Amino acid sequence: MEAVTKIGTSLAVSQGLIDESQAESISKGASAVARSFQDITPEQEYYIGRTVGAMITAKYRPYDNPQANMFLNVLGQVLAQASELPETFGGYHFLILGSDEINAFAAPGGLIFVTRGMLRCCEHEDAVAAVLAHEIGHVQLKHGLQAIEKSRVTSAVTTLAIEGGKSFDRKNVVELTRTFENSISDITAALINNGYSRAFEREADKAAVKILKNVGYDPNGLVDMLNVMKGRLKPGRLDFARTHPPPAIRIAALRKHIGRYSGVKTSGPRQPRFMAVFQNI
Repeated sequence: MEAVTKIGTSLAVSQGLIDESQAESISKGASAVARSFQDITPEQEYYIGRTVGAMITAKYRPYDNPQANMFLNVLGQVLAQASELPETFGGYHFLILGSDEINAFAAPGGLIFVTRGMLRCCEHEDAVAAVLAHEIGHVQLKHGLQAIEKSRVTSAVTTLAIEGGKSFDRKNVVELTRTFENSISDITAALINNGYSRAFEREADKAAVKILKNVGYDPNGLVDMLNVMKGRLKPGRLDFARTHPPPAIRIAALRKHIGRYSGVKTSGPRQPRFMAVFQNI
């Protein structure tokens, strides 16, 4: 992209359409657009995630149940420590959303949201752990940043707004600034309405299996949850059915990946504590 831009700007300068200063500004803008998501620092990722999280909680009301949210955070922290990204700049945070939609979201930097509707698809603690492990997988694999990279508006528009001041009029700069302000909204809409690609979902499922094995939870909990979900999803709704591959496809892939692993057998404290917290969710 940058090579093409250089050729184009050189041609435009030679023909007198733009001057050297304008050519430099255009090149810097193109460079910003071409930047890889890997160039984003952990701190920048954290603030991007916070902004996306604010947009999500503006759309979905947080669920007012301190006990359930505390349980989710304790469980989530244990799982995160067993992932390939145990620490983020601002730490992992888990929140239940008071929505009947069946969905979960992973914002960049470690902000993870799970709806009440999703938790109702979990019949035991291993299933809840599987949902969280899947979302942690999205975070450790930087899927949120890669989704942002596809539109790559924020950095590009910031640069253009600065550089554009040298050659554009006030109206141009105002328009560019407005685009910058709207970019987070665009990103959030992409996460909520479109979800991640099927390839990303497969990667997150594989990461979840590994995390669950590391902790001692049964990865088949994810299969159990998907089986329950399969009977509850309604076509056309703005929920998991729209933002994720069909459960049957994921189940088939998961069974091959999980193999014969069955988790660590316990004396049974998981189910009573799970029911105590989530029975009336």
